[in-house]
Amino acid sequence: MHIRTVSPVFVGRAPERATLAEALASATAGAPQAVLIGGEAGVGKSRLLAEFLAEARAAGAVTAEGACVEVGVEGLPFAPVSTVLRGLNRQLGEELAEAAAGFGGELGRLLPELGGPTAAARAGRDEDERARLFELTARLLETLATDRTLVLVIEDLHWSDRSTRGLLGYLFRSLQRCRVLLLATYRSDDIHRRHPLRPFLAELDRQRTVLRVELARFTREEVRGQLAGIRGSAPSERELDQVYQRSDGNAFFVEELATASDCGGGSILSDSVRDLLLVRVEALPESAQRVVRTLAEGGSKVEHALLRAVTGLGEDELIEALRTAVGASILRADEDDSYGFRHALVREAVDDDLLPGERSRLSRRYAEALEADPDLVRADERPARLASYWYHARDAARALPATLSAAAAARCRHAYAEQLHLLERALEVWDDAPAEVRRRLPLAEGVESYPLCDCDDEELSFLDLLAEMAVTARRAGDPERGLTVVNRALRHMNERSHPLRAAWFWTQKSRLMRNLARGDGWTELATAQELLAGFPPSRVHAHVMTEAAGWRTVFDPRPEGVAVADQAVELSRQVGDEESELNALISRGGLLAEGGDGDAAVAVLRDAARRAEETELVSVFKRSLVNLVSLLEGIGRSEEAVADADRGVPIAYRYGLRDTESWLHGNRADSLFSLGRWAECETAVRESRRTAQTPVSHALAAKRMALLAVARGDLETAEAELTRMTEHYNTFDVSAPQYAHPAAQARIGFAAQQGRILDARRLLAETLAVDLAPGVGRYTWPMLDAAAVAESEARGVPAAEPGQPAAISRIRACAVSLPRSYPVWRAYALLVEAELRRAEGTACPADWAAAAAAFDGLTRPRERARIALRWAETLLAQGERERAAERLAEAHATAQRLGAGPLLTEAERLAQRGRLPLTPDDGLDQPDSFGLTRRELDVLALVAAGRTNRQIAEELFISPKTASVHVSNILAKLEVTGRGQAAALAHRLGLVGT
Repeated sequence: MHIRTVSPVFVGRAPERATLAEALASATAGAPQAVLIGGEAGVGKSRLLAEFLAEARAAGAVTAEGACVEVGVEGLPFAPVSTVLRGLNRQLGEELAEAAAGFGGELGRLLPELGGPTAAARAGRDEDERARLFELTARLLETLATDRTLVLVIEDLHWSDRSTRGLLGYLFRSLQRCRVLLLATYRSDDIHRRHPLRPFLAELDRQRTVLRVELARFTREEVRGQLAGIRGSAPSERELDQVYQRSDGNAFFVEELATASDCGGGSILSDSVRDLLLVRVEALPESAQRVVRTLAEGGSKVEHALLRAVTGLGEDELIEALRTAVGASILRADEDDSYGFRHALVREAVDDDLLPGERSRLSRRYAEALEADPDLVRADERPARLASYWYHARDAARALPATLSAAAAARCRHAYAEQLHLLERALEVWDDAPAEVRRRLPLAEGVESYPLCDCDDEELSFLDLLAEMAVTARRAGDPERGLTVVNRALRHMNERSHPLRAAWFWTQKSRLMRNLARGDGWTELATAQELLAGFPPSRVHAHVMTEAAGWRTVFDPRPEGVAVADQAVELSRQVGDEESELNALISRGGLLAEGGDGDAAVAVLRDAARRAEETELVSVFKRSLVNLVSLLEGIGRSEEAVADADRGVPIAYRYGLRDTESWLHGNRADSLFSLGRWAECETAVRESRRTAQTPVSHALAAKRMALLAVARGDLETAEAELTRMTEHYNTFDVSAPQYAHPAAQARIGFAAQQGRILDARRLLAETLAVDLAPGVGRYTWPMLDAAAVAESEARGVPAAEPGQPAAISRIRACAVSLPRSYPVWRAYALLVEAELRRAEGTACPADWAAAAAAFDGLTRPRERARIALRWAETLLAQGERERAAERLAEAHATAQRLGAGPLLTEAERLAQRGRLPLTPDDGLDQPDSFGLTRRELDVLALVAAGRTNRQIAEELFISPKTASVHVSNILAKLEVTGRGQAAALAHRLGLVGT
């Protein structure tokens, strides 16, 4: 008998339907939309979506649905996304395959029908490949949604795995210029304080592009409409009151109450929600109840063939039992020949009603059936489900190898959080598994250079498991857990008995300590190197020394580090580890550049990039290209840097390396800033921000925008960007000069423009107090220049005088320690010294002439404009007005072209003070208000500011006697008797600024 439990009439939800219709219209217009629909279990989320999807399809949209799958207590990685892609593939077929062409088979990890990954996809580091998978998924959807509207649904986010949440979050952030509407549902009543979905929802709330909709319970009148639809006639007031009171407006409970009497419930319904949900189940025939109980333990849905194998029923008997359960609206039949509960609440009630022994027995039957015939379920779901079934069957001997196999499958899909969860479960059952099982476990994969056991040794197999967990935790973005695992491994082993393994774990600890901002990691790396002393070369040697060379590049880039990099290169070649060799060569290039051999450094990096591209070592290619562009800019070859970045961005896009795009756009912006192409620089920074995927990339974009704003004099923007930079920098270690010094440069420049010289001094002192080796010319010279300018601009300010000598000495001491290997570094050295002499009041034209000569041939217009301005100032003080005018006009024209507000203002003030023309058309002695000349107006402004004749003379580069004559003329023309009256009249009539 078929029981109607669902009203054929859709009741209520007018505001929510309007919201979804508006989102669909916006998506159809080309603006991607995302809507999260929350509500308690049974409130009607799925019904709302079903009605909306029907309307969307009627409007011409292509729809696809997926649901997060509950298998035991963990979700299948990417299961709902795979289901959505499978649905699109059924509808679009060849068009989807064509859209995915050229992606290296990477999308086959989510949709096996597209084939397996190519060599390029397999060669990249896993951290890069996960981001690549996300980017390529976004691109696929953008391509498919160019000429059609896609409405994609993910239900039951409360069961979602972390990898699915990561991919959805990426899509919410990254989809652009396409016709996509993403919809997701979740149970809001399940989201307790520590639920993993809670931080994900909080993150989405910060994105203006994601809309949240919360479904409320039905009102009394809406319950009336629902009952009328189910019953086919209006309910009596008594029945309405009873159902509304008992259901409290929950749509699903209304359905159950409305049909309970048909199943023998009558008027004696229990107050227990579980009992209410079981009423219709218990009214089924015994065979149907058996199938329902079996299905409840199998997961969110179970395939027909698997269900038959587990129940042991004949085909006819099983079909009859399923037909009865479906007719009673307890189960639903899906298109893929699988069955699930019509509502998860019923499944949970049935599962809760099982005895513990029943659950483990059913789980064992599922596992045995699946092992006997693996084709009963989809290949991509098989490992996770088999592991879950054996785990819940409480059979450690079977659960341990099955769980490790599931972990390997999760890694192949870049589902590192799920891989880590499975490895944790393997660790949980390790001691309960027989020794012979622990000794013959399958070898782990993707554990970098760790020396896996491949032997009949239980202890080494355990260390293999810990090594895999350590790497996986790092890839999953859980360095805290990774550090715990590494420390456990180090405590467990005898380092003298296992020196290679111990050295490997110490190297992992070094990386994790840096990731957690708990030190620079050198102590751990040094320990690893000591452990390897006296042993023949191995892949662990190559790994440790390559890490040491990379550490030197970031934290101690002195020439002595080249020997470390050379050793890493040689070891890598001896053991045939090309990836380590190329990474060591990249580090060698950076160290050569800091040592002064820029040409050799560029050649090394270009060769490494070429080899990495030829062998499709994606992660190495990324690092070589990013470092090459940065290195070229650092040694003053900005035009080349822009050209290499322009070549690299399309390649990074092709490989799907979105964060690499961000780095390249950012490095390109640095060079454009140096070249004075500030409009292009701003565009590049915005592109860097748009493609940024990590906190460091976002922080660097904010830093670059702040430096640009400071140069333009836009202090409001600078302050906002510095705040943003600090927020992102708080999430990782920023002690390395490549982060700390440019950040300090931006902060010092901002403080100086606000007149906060004491803050500028403090910022420099704090940055230099970090125990870092000297010699980082690329990042430190611009910071020292900013500090020197701050002192130079603060000369004569009373508050700045007490600490000025010490501050200038600090800058000079640091400058002395820095290398001057390249023309741009030597030019900065002269510029910093000239600014310091200006701060001391001893600068002369020769100082600025020397700085100008050093910058000849270097395309650094901002620095050249500042030098010309300062040179003009000293020439004017010595009475060389014609030469001063030439330099000042040059500085003014460049500042005006750049949009360098502070420089422009300084140039105009100097022109006014020195009565110098900025252009040939400037007139300087035309009479103005009350017959005052422009020079007399300058003097009047200083009189109004309370300056003495001597101070006026110093300010305007004239003699005190000339100043006195000007003051006398002003008093006569204004017809006043004293300086105070002249000042008051000038302010009242607006002759001077206030």
